[in-house]
Amino acid sequence: MNKQYDYIIAGAGCAGMSLLMRMVSDPFFASKKILVVDADEKQQNDRTWCFWETAPDLFEPIVHHQWKKLDFYSNYFSSELSIEPYTYKMIKGIDFYNHVKTNIAASPNIEWRKTTVKKLVDTTFEIVATNEIAGIELADGEIIYADYVFSSILFEPIKTAAHEYHFLQHFKGWEIKTATDCFDSSKAIFMDFRVSQEHGTTFMYVLPTSANTALVEYTLFTEQLLEDNAYNEALKKYIGETLQIADYEILHEEKGVIPMTTKQFPYAKGNNIFIGIAGGQAKASSGYAFKFIQKRTTAIIEAIKNGKNVSFGKKLKDSKGHLYDSVLLHVLHFQKMQGDEIFASIFKKNKASNVLAFLDNESSLLTDLKIMSSVPTGIFLPAAFHEMKQLM
Repeated sequence: MNKQYDYIIAGAGCAGMSLLMRMVSDPFFASKKILVVDADEKQQNDRTWCFWETAPDLFEPIVHHQWKKLDFYSNYFSSELSIEPYTYKMIKGIDFYNHVKTNIAASPNIEWRKTTVKKLVDTTFEIVATNEIAGIELADGEIIYADYVFSSILFEPIKTAAHEYHFLQHFKGWEIKTATDCFDSSKAIFMDFRVSQEHGTTFMYVLPTSANTALVEYTLFTEQLLEDNAYNEALKKYIGETLQIADYEILHEEKGVIPMTTKQFPYAKGNNIFIGIAGGQAKASSGYAFKFIQKRTTAIIEAIKNGKNVSFGKKLKDSKGHLYDSVLLHVLHFQKMQGDEIFASIFKKNKASNVLAFLDNESSLLTDLKIMSSVPTGIFLPAAFHEMKQLM
């Protein structure tokens, strides 16, 4: 069994390419042989990532637009939210892919293969007394080995146990261009729950990038997907009736599904390291993943450089966040309270910056307690006790 590479990145999505970008940006990895494997060449603008942060990070050069103020709307509470010290940012998928590919173009130590990864190779029982190698099997049967494989691929559908919850964040977005100036590009609509809640927790995003262009996205947190036409009709209705825009063209369309699950994903199996959704970096209560991926890939780079264990597990704040996520999904699953009312209550009674820190698993215990006291204890406390029992 011969090692052909130092590192293999299986899957060139957000997680794989974020890790690759961090490697190519650090001189430590200039002499390392790196293989990237994905069946897609990443030439399409297939998604948009939005996130908030207090300081610029690695991908600041490709931030397409950013906002310091956000609007929140619901039938229970509406307000403009000042989110300082955070800034809400948008990155387009095609800009992200092109940025990473441009940066690796001059790196002879990085190889890209357009093919399918059939499975990861578990070498645990193939090496005596050590487990210092990992591998992948390609669609044609070829097996390739490296010190570490970093995989963001979900090889089979997510299966949850009876005590786990599995929601889907599913969305469809239209980037529209209006005939006249309709938008204030200095602020975005973060959540607008003034749409039908018949399917479950449902809201709109409106992300203006100029006076006459914006991404309008219909988003749901539910356990089932909708028929495709339902997304289209909801977008038409919202743009026409709520935004009161009649004359517009659709410049771009995107659609996606993100798992919101309390399933505990493994961080590693031997030297096969899981990243992205496969590593549990999509927050179960919101579906946000971009910043969690950046934290995880940053930590991996630092561990490699310092000779530390790369297969490290979750930190205490992550476990705390997992419990809070479980409680929210418990309440939604058993329909004890509607999602729009929950989010309205939280944003009404707390500083927006504290809510964003809470959603990032970065809030203090005092902030956590204040946010938890914003929702009815008669509903959430029994749910919390139930979920704590499941974790014991």
